[in-house]
Amino acid sequence: MTKKEAGGASDKDAATTADRLRSIIERVERLEEEKTGLQNDIKDIMSGAKSDGFDVKAIRKIISLRKKDEHVRNEEEEILSTYMAALGMLPDFDE
Repeated sequence: MTKKEAGGASDKDAATTADRLRSIIERVERLEEEKTGLQNDIKDIMSGAKSDGFDVKAIRKIISLRKKDEHVRNEEEEILSTYMAALGMLPDFDE
C-alpha cells in the first residue's frame, strides 16, 4: 500500500506543499523589505518637513485624521470637546 492509499501525502504532494510554503515565506520576506524601505522613506520625508520648520507631530495627526471617515472623525471631536469642557479645559466664550 502506498502512502497516498493509506491516506498520507505522496512525496510529490509533500514537495509541492514545501514549494508553496517556501513561495509564501519568500513573498512575505520581500514585502517586509519593501515595508522597511517605505518606512525609511517616510522617516526621511518627516525629517525634511522638520528641517523646513513644520511640526511633525501635527503632520502625523493630520494624516491619522484624514484616514478616518468624516462622520467618525466628527464624533470623536465632539466627544473630546465635551470631555474638555467638563474639565474646564475650553475657554468660556460667554464672558
